[in-house]
Amino acid sequence: MRFEFVADRRVKVKTLLKEHEVSKGLLAKVKFSGGNIWVNGREENAIYLLDVGDVVAIDIPDERGFGTLEPVRSDLNIVYEDDHFLVIDKPYGVASIPSKIHSNTMANFVKQYYIDQDYPNQQIHIVTRLDKDTSGLMLFAKHGYAHARMDKQLQSKTIEKRYYALVAGEADLEEQGDIIAPIARNDASIITRCVGPDGKYAHTSYWLKAQYGSVKLVDIKLHTGRTHQIRVHFSHIGQPLLGDDLYGGSMDYGIERQALHCHSLTFTHPFTKKVMNLQSSLTSDMESVILDLEKNY
Repeated sequence: MRFEFVADRRVKVKTLLKEHEVSKGLLAKVKFSGGNIWVNGREENAIYLLDVGDVVAIDIPDERGFGTLEPVRSDLNIVYEDDHFLVIDKPYGVASIPSKIHSNTMANFVKQYYIDQDYPNQQIHIVTRLDKDTSGLMLFAKHGYAHARMDKQLQSKTIEKRYYALVAGEADLEEQGDIIAPIARNDASIITRCVGPDGKYAHTSYWLKAQYGSVKLVDIKLHTGRTHQIRVHFSHIGQPLLGDDLYGGSMDYGIERQALHCHSLTFTHPFTKKVMNLQSSLTSDMESVILDLEKNY
């Protein structure tokens, strides 16, 4: 895959490429794994001194997939795809990546999809992952350079994910609020997290969209990305997610997983500079709960 850049001053090739987030590791792949660097159509090296207006092109070698990741065929709900990115609407009940207890994961499914499409890059790059029982939008980069560009946006917090959640508690919620509470590991469990003074800073914003008695539909924006952040924060304020028995959520509304859905994903496409705003409808199980509640309120 080829990418081109134009020098706006006299600098070395490697300096220009660094400004475009081409890492030392990627430059090494270009040098040693079949790639190339061109300046105005001539082959050059990374220390070549550019003039203003010189056109630098880099050919990035194709990426082989990891042999340890088994391809598994499954239908994918593709929301968006181009040469650089793939956005999938993930169902609940499917983990993002393999583990000792999960093998049929989104990473396995996407690998099979890449094979079926005969894509030159076969490595799986997950930019935004979701918990197994959280549904909604997942962003994949289709090559390492795209992944690196999106990691920069993650670090600068310019990728925005929005979630819908159904929560329940006796107290009312404000129309809009912020939950700022540090999240720490729970000494009593290797899975759960808790709010604690020795935890890491965590910030969640929410907007109340509807209320049905003690149950509320909230729209949520994460400012940080701590493990189980939404689940921990809403449990902490006495409004745990429906179906989330791990954090005290009610199991009385016919939903058997945490009622959490990533409905919106917004980012700036690093190559086209277009602002991408992708949406996902609520899943049938969350919709069913809402319809049942609307009958009574």
